[in-house]
Order: sequence, then C-alpha cells, then structure tokens
Amino acid sequence: MIQESLLLQGMRNKLVENLKLKGITNPQVLDAFRTVPRHLFMDLSLERVAYEDRAIEILCNQTISQPSTVAFQTQLLDVKNREKILEIGTGSGYQTAILYRLTSRIYTIERQKPLYDAALRIFERLNIHPNCFFGDGYKGLPGFAPFDKILVTCGAPFVPQDLVDQLKTGGVMVIPVGDEKQTMYKITKISDKEIISEQFGNFKFVPMLKDKQR
Repeated sequence: MIQESLLLQGMRNKLVENLKLKGITNPQVLDAFRTVPRHLFMDLSLERVAYEDRAIEILCNQTISQPSTVAFQTQLLDVKNREKILEIGTGSGYQTAILYRLTSRIYTIERQKPLYDAALRIFERLNIHPNCFFGDGYKGLPGFAPFDKILVTCGAPFVPQDLVDQLKTGGVMVIPVGDEKQTMYKITKISDKEIISEQFGNFKFVPMLKDKQR
C-alpha cells in the first residue's frame, strides 16, 4: 500500500475540484483522479507540482499530459466496467492507471523501452496489473482484438486503419489527429465498412512514433 502525506491527498482533491470546473462530470473518472497518485509517475523532485494542470517532461523527451487532457480523453471514451480497452502509448503509465480504475481489462502498448520498463515498475508498486506490451502502436494488438474501446495518447498524423479494424462493431476510438497540433476525434465503428467521426477541439500531444521499419 502506498503511504503518502495528507498534503498530497489534499492536492489531489483540489485537482478534482479544478477538473469539475473544466467540465469533467463523470463521477467514476473524478474518483479515479482522486485515487491515482500522479506524483509517482514523475521525478521525485517534481512532487509539489504533480497536481498542477500542466504537462511535465518525463523520459525519452516525452511528457505526462496535463490532468485536464487526460480527464477529457477518459470522459470522452466513456469506459464501462469490464470493457476491454486498448491504449496506444503507455508513456508514464498515468493514463493507464486511470483507465485501470474504470476497468481492469486494459491492454497498453509502448514503443520506447525505457518508458515501458519504468511504467512496469510503477504498476508493480501500485499493485495494478494492466496487460503491457513493448511494440509498435500503429499495429495495435491484433492477437487480442477486438476491443470495446481504443485510446490513443499521442498525436497521430492519420487514423491507423489497423486500429479501426481492431475495434468491435459499435466500438469507440478516441484519437488526436494532426501534426504540429491535433484535433481530438471520437470515432465510432458502425460496421466493417463504416465509421462515424466527431471532433472535440484542438490539443497538442507528442507525436505518435512510427516503427523504424515502416
């Protein structure tokens, strides 16, 4: 069990109140942010700013997204208990841990080995058990498909068809699409030949990296 100070718990409660002001209303999502210790996913020296609403640099020139962005994507995905979720871009593991609070059927993939290894250590410390894979996010995890929902946590230049193919009929993918800046898309798979795309504002994510062989 993670031992932490009342100060950190209070900072997390304040974060939740700020998320409410920014339009996060899903009670399960808010409970996840109240529970998951964001400070564990970054350098110890940054503990005092861990619950500010800002992105923070982590290993491999990547970032842990600002909490309001993580909450926005999570609420948009609308995860139900026992749904099977694929996350593209484990990163620090913070978003993974938030999703795990909503359903334990999490599959997450990361192509940067130092990030992958660091996230595994944090998950072990938190005693949570997402299914973690080191590999190419563009390809997804076809051996474990289909998925109820897919969440992409990095900026993709296009919507990968491999990921659409791995959605169940009726499934949903939330993905930021663009180069320098991205538009947040919610994609609903109507059939093998039809999808519906909705746009939900502009964001800025680190780029979704391609496998060197692509």
